[in-house]
Amino acid sequence: MARNKHPEETVRRILDVAFRLFMEKGYEHTSIQDMIDELGGLSKGAIYHHFKSKEEILEAVSDSIADEFIRRPVQDKFFMFAPNLYNNPKLLSSILQDTIENVAPNYILPILRQGMEDGSIQTQYPEALAELIVLTANVWINPMVFGSNERETVQRFMVFGQMMEGLGLDILDQEILNRLTELTALYQKNR
Repeated sequence: MARNKHPEETVRRILDVAFRLFMEKGYEHTSIQDMIDELGGLSKGAIYHHFKSKEEILEAVSDSIADEFIRRPVQDKFFMFAPNLYNNPKLLSSILQDTIENVAPNYILPILRQGMEDGSIQTQYPEALAELIVLTANVWINPMVFGSNERETVQRFMVFGQMMEGLGLDILDQEILNRLTELTALYQKNR
């Protein structure tokens, strides 16, 4: 059997298909076989060569989304020219609606459910917790909503990190904090 000369391409294909299926069918209703069916010739062994389980694929998809968010250069321009959302209630309302209707159920809730299954997350209300997490991240920490300076943003991020750790979600790191601080500085510079 020939060895794959581009394993990173195979991993990217798996993650792209998994992400699409998780969004379309939901994490719980997506099987490894569903992924194989969509990958056109990739075997179950090839998937398990790169990932131990469906849960590990979900973690990799989540990491990939976070990496894209952190490193996306267009964010610099957005933060430089973004309006103060506090003074733009229609835009803020639109963001809040998307957060509750799209981000919480499609991105955060599958992660919470997985944590509940493996016992790392304890909650009786995963839907509400998903909403709380994204509202905190997208509104309270966001310098475009309350005009936070770098110090205030760092403090909010640290409290958010403590809250997440207390819930069994130790997902925030120094790289995310550094990027958020950079974006806050860009936003404040143009006010």
